[in-house]
Amino acid sequence: MGTSTTPTASQYGLGNQRMLEKIDKLFACGVGAQVALPQIVVVGDQSSGKSSVLEGLIKKPLPRDSGLCTRFATHIIFERSATTDIHVSIKPDQKASKEHIDVCDSWGKSVEALDSDAFVEIMQEVHEVMGLSSGSDESTTRKPTFSNDVLCLKISGPDQEHLSVIDVPGIFRTTTEGLTTQADTELVRNMVTGYMDNPRSVMLAVIPANVDAATQEILEMARAADPTQDRTLGVLTKPDLVDKGAEPKVIDLLDGRSRPMKLGWHVIRNPGQSDLSDKNLDRDAREASFFRSHAPWSAVDPEKTGIDSLRVRLNEVLSSLVKKEFPKVRAEIKGEFDKLSKKLADLGPERGGSAEQMAFLTNLATQFQRLVSAARTANHGADKLFDKEPSLRILPAIYSRMNTFSSEMAAYGETYYFLTEEAKDSKKELVKDEEEGFKIRKEENIADLADMLHPQATKSGPDEKDIKGWLLEVFQMNRGFELGTFNASILATVMNKQSVNWENISLGFVSDIIVMVHRFITTALSFICKDAEICRTLTETLFEDLVGLYQKAIDNTRFLLEVERNDTPMTLNHYFNETLQKSRQEKVLSQLQNNSFDLSNYGKVVQIETAMKTHSMSNEEHTVQDIHDILESYYRVSRKTFVDNVGRQAAIHYLLNADKGPLGLFSPLFVSQLSPDQLEEIAGEAPADKRKRAQLTKDIASLKEAMKILLRA
Repeated sequence: MGTSTTPTASQYGLGNQRMLEKIDKLFACGVGAQVALPQIVVVGDQSSGKSSVLEGLIKKPLPRDSGLCTRFATHIIFERSATTDIHVSIKPDQKASKEHIDVCDSWGKSVEALDSDAFVEIMQEVHEVMGLSSGSDESTTRKPTFSNDVLCLKISGPDQEHLSVIDVPGIFRTTTEGLTTQADTELVRNMVTGYMDNPRSVMLAVIPANVDAATQEILEMARAADPTQDRTLGVLTKPDLVDKGAEPKVIDLLDGRSRPMKLGWHVIRNPGQSDLSDKNLDRDAREASFFRSHAPWSAVDPEKTGIDSLRVRLNEVLSSLVKKEFPKVRAEIKGEFDKLSKKLADLGPERGGSAEQMAFLTNLATQFQRLVSAARTANHGADKLFDKEPSLRILPAIYSRMNTFSSEMAAYGETYYFLTEEAKDSKKELVKDEEEGFKIRKEENIADLADMLHPQATKSGPDEKDIKGWLLEVFQMNRGFELGTFNASILATVMNKQSVNWENISLGFVSDIIVMVHRFITTALSFICKDAEICRTLTETLFEDLVGLYQKAIDNTRFLLEVERNDTPMTLNHYFNETLQKSRQEKVLSQLQNNSFDLSNYGKVVQIETAMKTHSMSNEEHTVQDIHDILESYYRVSRKTFVDNVGRQAAIHYLLNADKGPLGLFSPLFVSQLSPDQLEEIAGEAPADKRKRAQLTKDIASLKEAMKILLRA
């Protein structure tokens, strides 16, 4: 091989079209592994003569052992190069185990020639690597007979043309005891179908001429894969074995009178077993002599007989297919390049050591903090992620939840309705659409945080019971010998009871804000970190610290509850006194108006005696009224202060804006404090990712070279 006397593919018509040259170069750069390229696939039943047809087409002797060469697909690649070489390797089944893939990938060898002895020795090694039975295994564990692995023969030399030919195992229906099973028949059928379904393969459907074509399943499989028959050539072998009297049926097939095929039929006379032992055999001459001197084959159109005419016809079909598919090949190569480039980009930079890992995580942290900064200022135009994922718009969501919190505190915060008409009317207006109460939580729980978040609960509005009766009871249980006043501790007692709903409402509010913040963090990380495993590990690493920061917001809320509900009531807010005076004045004014009458020229007037009667109350009634008015005024001031403090401190400071809060945790500073072991655990590249990166890099290089080839004139 490789000498100047050896015919090349271009000399016998398999690669002499200019358009095929680029396809040849695409095969040479290895892009055929990513994009289906035009190639020849020889298919047929077992013992149909496929291998002999293939041998004749490529003009290369391929010594065969019938027990060794029919167990897997053989991919024969001819490649032009400055040196002559024959390299044998195995392409493992993509669905095989990692161990099997590693074994196949590590095997390969170069040989000087493919004579019979060398070929048989190679096949024996291949069977062992693929884990196939030899037919004489005595092991109790039966090895498989067939494999989805592919034997690759790359034949290189200065006189070779780039060409790809696939020889697949012959299909069969009858199993052999101890050798093949029904599962083997399905495996071979699926393997053959996979190659036939490639829309850029020219199929040579090989069947013996001495059998009835109607019984050959391979023809039905070819029709299913190629309904238009644009790429299927029928090839008849063994015409010398056709029984006398049966020749007319074969002639009818060749002439298209029975079972016509769009691309027609050819008949080939392969060398017999006795011919193969003749080292001086001239296959073409022996075949030409047969069709010239043996009737009725001598009467068949010469363009339909012999391997030479088949090469010419095959070249025409292959050239036509290449012309049709070339634009699609170009588009697919570009599309595959873009797809694989994105996959490689998603893997991020290589992370072999601590420095690379720290740089990788620092970049992620910088991106995260940039997103946090935009979210904190509602600058949603700064990043398109805000449009992709609404949950990242956290500021409007928190503001809306704070408004709801304030409204719910006003509507449902008190235990009993106060007596002022303004208070009762406003609260009834707020709760009229929620007669069955309200849910204190608006956000769905996050499973990992369920233990720390306040549980969901449904609460009703304030009690309709007369508040004065309750205040009287408290006064009577805590009175001393005060005259015209009451024990100062009573105000603390009734304030604590009147604000009992604050705990559920405020802790439900803070829990919802925690859910919003945690959802922002996990969503943002999932967008900026394309590697799901790194994202998961990073989130787990942050989780413990995040829980501690969330707990600070909850603790702050409980602290504010303690101050407002349990400490001695006290305020310097002038609103308290204004509200108290207004409340007292409204009561007096209301009573006077009820007893007034119109006096001409003077307007409404009240008699002094009547006015004096309106203030006639018992000491207890007066004291209880005083407690009510003071409690209402203080409650309003305290509630507004509490709502503001919870919103500003627990929600905005501890959960949203604090530099050392949840949103500020994952930062370049955090990354810089990670130990080498932590860096490796979070950002270390898994072996599978390393293999994926290496394969992607290799495939992208092939595709890049392919695009250069396509751009050349």
